[in-house]
Amino acid sequence: MFDIDRHLKELPASPGVYLMKDKYSNIIYVGKAVSLKNRVRQYFQSSRNHSRKVVTMVKNINSFEYIMTDSELEALILECNLIKKYKPKYNILLKDDKTYPYIKVTLNEEFPRVFKVRKILKDKARYFGPYTNVAAVNETLDIIRHMYPIRTCNIDIEKAIRTKTRPCLNYHIKKCVGPCTGRIDKKEYMEMIDEIMIFLSGKGENLINIYKEKMLEASANMNFEKAAAYRDSINSLAEVLQKQKISKVQSDSDQDVIAMANFGEEACVQIFFIRDGKISGRERFMLDSVKDDNRYDILGSFIKQFYMSQEYIPREIIVEEEFFDMEIINDMLSSKRGTNVSIKVPQKGDKKALVMMVRKNADEYLEKFYDLKKKKYEKSIGALEELRKALGIEKSLERIEAYDISNIQGVDSIGTMVVYTNGVKDHKEYRRFKIKTVEGPDDYSSMAEVIDRRLKHGKLPDLILLDGGRGHVSTIKKVLEMNGNSDIELWGMYKDDKHRTKGLINLEKEIELDRTSSLFRFVYGIQEEVHRYAISYHRSLRDDKMTKSILDSVEGIGPKKKKALIDKFGHIENIAKASVEEISKTEGITKNLAEKVLSAVKRVR
Repeated sequence: MFDIDRHLKELPASPGVYLMKDKYSNIIYVGKAVSLKNRVRQYFQSSRNHSRKVVTMVKNINSFEYIMTDSELEALILECNLIKKYKPKYNILLKDDKTYPYIKVTLNEEFPRVFKVRKILKDKARYFGPYTNVAAVNETLDIIRHMYPIRTCNIDIEKAIRTKTRPCLNYHIKKCVGPCTGRIDKKEYMEMIDEIMIFLSGKGENLINIYKEKMLEASANMNFEKAAAYRDSINSLAEVLQKQKISKVQSDSDQDVIAMANFGEEACVQIFFIRDGKISGRERFMLDSVKDDNRYDILGSFIKQFYMSQEYIPREIIVEEEFFDMEIINDMLSSKRGTNVSIKVPQKGDKKALVMMVRKNADEYLEKFYDLKKKKYEKSIGALEELRKALGIEKSLERIEAYDISNIQGVDSIGTMVVYTNGVKDHKEYRRFKIKTVEGPDDYSSMAEVIDRRLKHGKLPDLILLDGGRGHVSTIKKVLEMNGNSDIELWGMYKDDKHRTKGLINLEKEIELDRTSSLFRFVYGIQEEVHRYAISYHRSLRDDKMTKSILDSVEGIGPKKKKALIDKFGHIENIAKASVEEISKTEGITKNLAEKVLSAVKRVR
């Protein structure tokens, strides 16, 4: 057994990282310390100065371990990596630690390429970004490739020239000048690369001026075709710049501007990315379970986790206020960048105005988030509470299961189960059942078989809802009693004469629902969901059965050819819509056999 008091006495006074564990050996908190001995002991001393979150965490600590480091900076980096790895319950977590795309210009190659990457290497290439909008990156690359016929392949140019390798299609359709042919002047090629980098640097206006000079020069030399090409490029570029309309800020350096709004259990951190003096993009992050944490700690936790996952660190980071571990995080960022990083908290001027604009965006998003959360609550938890009260159920309804039986023209009966966890659809818990013991269209017996099979596996529900009336409830009540589960709440969802959801019913009472209420919408949604799931399952079985049986009847179609057809077309309807030529392109299918297949499938449509 772990003796906390004894291990506290043995703690070293060196820097390091500590990991708190619960009774199941799960890591519930990771922290770093300048002195492990002093920091870890603080948790187990008087709780008067501890937040409620820390008090709760300490109650759940069963053991701890630690890792010594040579410095506080090493401890900070290790802490970030362990938080990312274990995602401890009591740490403030950055859930979205995605990396952003960059556009790379391979200046380390004789004939550079331009393409999208997500990792920056120390390879003497030029990187532009990060871009928060992947679609914008792809659009930018399309524009570059339309305007500049540079290479996109990664072949060895010298070897291609030496061996006289045949150029690819891009060369023949004038999408590439073909450096692999040895016929392109390197100076001309690098002029294109220089212009691309001017464009990527956000200086499109400069590029337009360059094109205007070239257009006038071409016109003066009576090269009107070339002048027209420059004119078209000017128009295309002007249109792109009009669409971008990126805001200009005062500085020409790279900056990230960070501000945070927090209320209740959530916090919203907003970042504006400024590159070459222009706002190139922005991103927002939601942090939850921060109710008992102060802004000082929340902002510090976010910044160290965010930049640990990023490839590029800007020269300057502007923040709304000071944050926890600010100095050591500054050292970490400078070390990662390779040059000094400046973290500033502006008090006045343009930078103060900029950070307040970012804060305004964070406030606005958090407000919208809360409105959305409120509506979502009313649709799920709120409706769930209303349902519990309407049915007179005292316990919480954490898990609701709804069942339906479906058959087509009295055959192929199937059962389906949909699950709502805390009022929300839980798709991974949905189940489908082929009826095994019941012959013919007997919904009661089929439902009894499904429930009987279900009760033998998995976590039991708090409430079962049946797509049916009192007869269904009576039948399933007996099944619950036989399985020793009579304490599970059981209700039927019954419909009116027009087959519309009307209310809920059990053996003792009937509750007609107000069609304008949120409770009605909730129950109606459950009934429609289980019915939809049943119909979709039935349709997939029918299509699969039909497809296989029809193909089995075609002479010359064996297992391999049947599988090839099913893999290619999916189901019978797609085969019926295809032409003989399309079917004959399937592996192993001749034109004659394709005609037989098409004739067979069209006979049953």
